[in-house]
Amino acid sequence: MTARFYADIALAPGSSVSLPAHAARHVQVLRMQPGDALTLFNGRGNGQPGSEGEFAATVERMGRSEVEVVVGAYTATAREASRAVHLAVGMPANERMDWLIEKAAELGVASIQPLMSERSVLRIKGERADKKLAHWRGIAIAACEQCGRSRVPLIHDAANLSDWLKGAGQGTAEGGARQLLSLQDGTRPLAEAVAAAGNGALTFLSGPEGGLSLTEETAAIASGFVPVTLGPRILRAETAPLACLAFLAVTGTAP
Repeated sequence: MTARFYADIALAPGSSVSLPAHAARHVQVLRMQPGDALTLFNGRGNGQPGSEGEFAATVERMGRSEVEVVVGAYTATAREASRAVHLAVGMPANERMDWLIEKAAELGVASIQPLMSERSVLRIKGERADKKLAHWRGIAIAACEQCGRSRVPLIHDAANLSDWLKGAGQGTAEGGARQLLSLQDGTRPLAEAVAAAGNGALTFLSGPEGGLSLTEETAAIASGFVPVTLGPRILRAETAPLACLAFLAVTGTAP
């Protein structure tokens, strides 16, 4: 199996291109040489609407920091989920957000919205937020390179939950059915809620360590989120949203 690299540039069979810094650095770390084969993807397939796929390529020249490759044949793939699944998550602290993003990318998430809520331990803004976002996007890219996905999930700028919910109520958040992961009484089982949502996009909202406050859950419900339960056990902040993705994958509702 050849190494796969994400290259956010135009790719066409027969063209010669310089790899972006991320991919070039990875090729050099692997000590690849002219003539070595690799696989490239750019998230846009062959440019046709809705296409996904990857390109064979061959290293043409290795410079001190530049790598030039010749792009070969395009191969269509079918590894994306049949429906878009979005996560809006109260950011868990330390490396747990990194882990969540990596595994969510592997499980096929379409986008992730990092949120700061009343009980959030991790709060970021300014330059620190920019660095975190770049770091998380790098994690998502690496996960897609490894697992075979040809589309990198979108990682949104971190936002305050209250502000984000105002946008959700005005239809500016991700479309489709909205599910709130809740420990309160009166929630619907996940399987039942997913079945009732039809085949459209899904957005799952979950809290940080300690969960969302009652006030925040009430605001989410007012914005159209339906409270759902994952069962009798209390899952960690980084585990609960991944359980939703895994459920959709294994039941075939979002393969």
